[in-house]
Amino acid sequence: MLDSFEPIHGVLLCEGEDIDPSLYDADNDEDGLTTEQLEAVRRLHPSDAAVDHEKDSIELLLARRCLERGIPFLGICRGSQVLNVACGGSLYQDVDQELASRASNTAVCHMDYADYDGHRHPVRVLPGTPLQEWFAESLDGEERDEMMVNSYHHQGVRRLAERFVPMAFAPDGLVEGFYDPDAYSPGEGKFIMGLQFHPERMRKAGSDEFDYPGCAKAYREFVRAVVAYQAKLAVVRRFQDVVTRGRSAVTAAVPKLSHDMEKQRKVLVRSFSLAKNMYFGAGDTKPAEAERRDLDAGAEFLETAAAALSSQQEKRLKQMGATVRNASGYLNSRLKVSEDREAAARALMGKMSASQLSSLAAFYRTMGAICSDVLDAKLQPTPPTLQE
Repeated sequence: MLDSFEPIHGVLLCEGEDIDPSLYDADNDEDGLTTEQLEAVRRLHPSDAAVDHEKDSIELLLARRCLERGIPFLGICRGSQVLNVACGGSLYQDVDQELASRASNTAVCHMDYADYDGHRHPVRVLPGTPLQEWFAESLDGEERDEMMVNSYHHQGVRRLAERFVPMAFAPDGLVEGFYDPDAYSPGEGKFIMGLQFHPERMRKAGSDEFDYPGCAKAYREFVRAVVAYQAKLAVVRRFQDVVTRGRSAVTAAVPKLSHDMEKQRKVLVRSFSLAKNMYFGAGDTKPAEAERRDLDAGAEFLETAAAALSSQQEKRLKQMGATVRNASGYLNSRLKVSEDREAAARALMGKMSASQLSSLAAFYRTMGAICSDVLDAKLQPTPPTLQE
């Protein structure tokens, strides 16, 4: 079912029943609830305690797909709990019962059925987090790091998954928001975050006005990440289409090689690789005897087997052969042209930013992979025809 939604550019997951406790190994938690306590929870929260196994399976699979591919993901309420469980974290099966004994002096009401939409409780927002950035004008700097959030849940994060960093805590210590700092850069299409509260429902009584101006920013930044990810994915897909068309065109014109020629082709590829490595490698170091034999074998192949190829392929292979045969010459004399070229390149790259250098390196890695694929496709034998 999830495949039918591809391509997925972003996921906003919110609300729902309790997650099946077996999915986060609650039975092995020594501080977990007793059977009697669990029965009391089911009586008090009957709709939440009705576990939907199919929904759990789908949403966990969806969260893991986003995590694997870097798809922007914003989890609200249950969505944040799904995100934490998907990454190996665990949950309190009932916050009131499991946290009350630990934080008796700072007990917090996390769910008030009598004032469902109007109920609020304080949270402390940590500095240097996206949440602090969004609500900065309301938090008023370091002197005031608290804000009031809504709360509709009886479960919450117990053990935060290792990849996440907390953004806010309730007075009883419950994590009310978290994110992955290594996967957060909305302008680059990166956004992995969980919020226990609902910013979209934090509105003043009888009005559509938000409690804080920052409430809308969570969604704006998420959408900005989705748009950036969509654009990035479109570029990748166009690039893949070009490569696919190129491979198809190359495959249609590949020469037929016998078994012996295929073996020689592999020797040639290794010879060329050795020559390249020595040319870019360690100064005046001479190749080992085994490497010399590989180079000689590559040169011999060029002289004896090139006639079986087309004139254009013969020209290309001879150019490669020249590089192979002249490899030792390059090792014995450092050409001034190469030194000047390297110095100029280093000077130019020294003026580039880290981001530009990273993009340049990624480009050459990509082009190297394409060259390798196309070369391999050009020299692969085609399957024999029915007549053959």
